[in-house]
Amino acid sequence: MGELKKWRDEKWVRIGTDGSILGACGTSKDKKNPDRCLPLKKAKSMSKSERAATARKKKKEGRKGKTVVSNTKAGKVTKKFTKR
Repeated sequence: MGELKKWRDEKWVRIGTDGSILGACGTSKDKKNPDRCLPLKKAKSMSKSERAATARKKKKEGRKGKTVVSNTKAGKVTKKFTKR
């Protein structure tokens, strides 16, 4: 199975700076500084404040021009949260 198919099967979602799940990843209106995206399973395993922290970090670094911003410790996606 291809890696892209595995990624799509994980159902990635956008996370708002308030920690809410906003919908499917890739639907952000702000193309220059998009929202944080996480697999749905990972997002639901985190508290609302943990989701908010990782989303705020992404937005803060994005305003500085960074396109790739690492997750917070709680937001790291590991193999435990990916399908095999």
